[in-house]
Amino acid sequence: MTAAPGVPVVDLDLGELRDDPYPAYAKLRHTAPLAWVPSVGRHVVTRYEDIVHAEKLPEVFSSREEGSLLLRTVGPNLLREDDPGHRRLRAAAEPPTRPRQVLELWARTFERTAHELLDRIAGRGEADLIADFAEPLAAANLAAVLGLRNASADDISDWSRAMMAANGNYADDPDIWLRAEHATRTIEAAVAEMAEAVRREPDGSVISSMVHAADPVRLTEIQNNVKVIIGGGVNEPRDVFGTGAQALLRRPDVLDRVLADPGLWKRVFEETARWVSPIGMYPRQLTRNHEIAGIALPAGSRVALVIASGNRDESVFERPDEFDIDRRHRPHLAFGGGPHFCMGAWVARHEVSALAWPLVFGRLKGLRLVDDVDDRMEGWVFRGLTSLHVTWQA
Repeated sequence: MTAAPGVPVVDLDLGELRDDPYPAYAKLRHTAPLAWVPSVGRHVVTRYEDIVHAEKLPEVFSSREEGSLLLRTVGPNLLREDDPGHRRLRAAAEPPTRPRQVLELWARTFERTAHELLDRIAGRGEADLIADFAEPLAAANLAAVLGLRNASADDISDWSRAMMAANGNYADDPDIWLRAEHATRTIEAAVAEMAEAVRREPDGSVISSMVHAADPVRLTEIQNNVKVIIGGGVNEPRDVFGTGAQALLRRPDVLDRVLADPGLWKRVFEETARWVSPIGMYPRQLTRNHEIAGIALPAGSRVALVIASGNRDESVFERPDEFDIDRRHRPHLAFGGGPHFCMGAWVARHEVSALAWPLVFGRLKGLRLVDDVDDRMEGWVFRGLTSLHVTWQA
C-alpha cells in the first residue's frame, strides 16, 4: 500500500521515534496533520480533533485492519473487532474490571501485593522502581484479575514484553516474532487450564466471566483476548507509574502539594497519562471513502491514530510539553475513545493513583532519584521508562 492521492509523504526514522517521537509529532501537526509515513506503512493522523473525529466513526474507521501486527501476534480479538462482534466479547470480559468490581473484588489483593513488594526492598535503601516494584505489581494484579492462578508475575511480565514487542515490530525482526509465538502458545495452555477450573468453580475473574457469559464465548476467543489484555494490562499501569513518579521526584514542590492533599493523586494520574501516553497509537482501516484533515482518503486506506500526538496538541492543551497537574481539564486520549475505550482504565487508575504512588511515597522516606543514572524513556507505539533508580532512608 502507498500514499493516497494528495497525501504528503514524510520519512520518519523508527529509531528516532523510539528515542523521542514528540518533536516529529509537533512538526506533523503543523505541516502535515495527515501524512503517509513509509516506515510505518500507514497514513498518520496527529491532530486531536481529527483523532476524536475518527473515534466517533467506528463504522468508517474500522478496527479490522488487514495485516494488523496485533492480529498476527495474538489472533482475532476484541481490539481488532467491530460491533456487534466487539460488543459481544467486551460484554463477556469487562464486568470484573468495572469500578465497583475493582473496589470489591481486587482492591485488597492489589494493596497486599504492593506491601509485599515494598517489604522486599524497604530495607535496601535503593531500587529500580520499574523492575523491583511497578512491573511485578502490575503483572501480579493482572494475573489476579484475569484468573491466571497458574501464572507468576514473572510469567505475565515476560509474556507481555514478548507480545508488545511483536505488536510494535514494524521492522519485521524475526527473533521478535519467535519470542511472541512462544509466549502466545504458553498463554493458551494456561488459559485452557484455568477455563476448565472456573467452569466448575466461578471466581469472578475475567476468564470466569467469559466462560460463563450469557452469549457463549469459545475457548480460542478467551485465549486470544487474554493475550491482548496481558499486553496493555502490564505496560499501561507500569509506565504511568514510572513516568509520574519520576516527574514528581523532579518537582519537589508539586510532590509536597500532593503528599499534603492525597486527593491530587487522581490529577497526577490523568496528567501523566496525557503527557506521556503509555500507548501511543493504534491502527484503523477505512471501510469507505472519507475525508479527514481536509484530504479525501479512499476505502481500504490504513490509518494510524497517534493519540500521543493528540495529547500534546497545542490547540487543545496549553504548554502541552510540560507536566502540569493544574492545567485546565480537557479530556485526554490516553485510553482511547468510543466503543474501544480501554477496558482496564479503572484497574490502572486504582492500582496506580489510589495505591502504588501513595504507598511508595509514604513508605520510602526521603525518596529521591539516583544521580548520574540514565533512566531512559523509550518507545512510540508503547512508551515508558526502562528503569527508575531511586534511593531513600532505609
